[in-house]
Amino acid sequence: MKAINKLSILICLACLALLSACKKDLAKSTGIIYGGPPPKTWQEHWGGPHVYLLKRVYYDADDAIYYDANMDTTVTWPYKTMSKVWQYAKKTYGAFGDSSRLYVVLHGIVTPFDDALGGGHPASYFDASHDYRNAIDCGLGDWSTPTGQIIGIPVHETGHIICGANNGVQGSPSDVLWGDSKFMEIYNYDVLMNIGMEDEAGRVFTQMQSQYDNFPRANSQWFKNWFYPIYSKYGHAAVLSKYFKLLAANFPKKQNAIGYEYTRNLNWGEFIHFWSGAAGVNLKAQATLAFGWSMEWEQEFKNAQEDFPAVKYPY
Repeated sequence: MKAINKLSILICLACLALLSACKKDLAKSTGIIYGGPPPKTWQEHWGGPHVYLLKRVYYDADDAIYYDANMDTTVTWPYKTMSKVWQYAKKTYGAFGDSSRLYVVLHGIVTPFDDALGGGHPASYFDASHDYRNAIDCGLGDWSTPTGQIIGIPVHETGHIICGANNGVQGSPSDVLWGDSKFMEIYNYDVLMNIGMEDEAGRVFTQMQSQYDNFPRANSQWFKNWFYPIYSKYGHAAVLSKYFKLLAANFPKKQNAIGYEYTRNLNWGEFIHFWSGAAGVNLKAQATLAFGWSMEWEQEFKNAQEDFPAVKYPY
């Protein structure tokens, strides 16, 4: 018995050593320094005009801010504001990989060449393109005051990380339906409401009352007739988070090198089924008001109820 116990202890120690080595190898391959500060510089290598050597201007436990050479270094509001955004995102939607920080890259646009840096894009801990970091990269000519698109674009880009790397699964199977991205309208509103920027959230709400889109039918109002009614009636941020949890737990996926990835996109019936599960009520009537209804959707909806019975609500 003593010999067996000693053998068991040796096996356990060997397993622990192997796990430690694997984590070190991952850190080496991804550029992540576990438990350490973010690097002082970061060389862009993600294509197009993104060739700048970025300099870290601030970091804390929740974000790391990098500016290119054209950024006005007197602009400091992103330091704490984006930290609050990421704190709230993690609190609401859960962890996003091993890195607790959001890496925020900001570009100043001062020449016509820089125009290609305008707007923004995201990356997540699944993406080799940005060294497996949860990151947003945004460019504007004016970063002076966090209002309008100056705060809206960075928050919007964090929403893509939420959609595309939630609950350990890579991909956003809803994008084919809500584009780029109607979800961000309610996401931005909710984030701003919860980081002390209620006035800015109010401006988003007012703007959305006259926001129309041509999908899935002409004159659709996603925020006014779909997302906000669900959000306001069924739990605010909790219902948004539950939607992604239900997808991660139930929608088809496969393993990849870091976690899992979705294997296909949603159809409309599945979309409404999963949102109904998040809300805890049948949202067919709300969907009909917002988007109309068709025999095709009806069949997809019934199929979704049969295919994903763990997504529960009265029907």
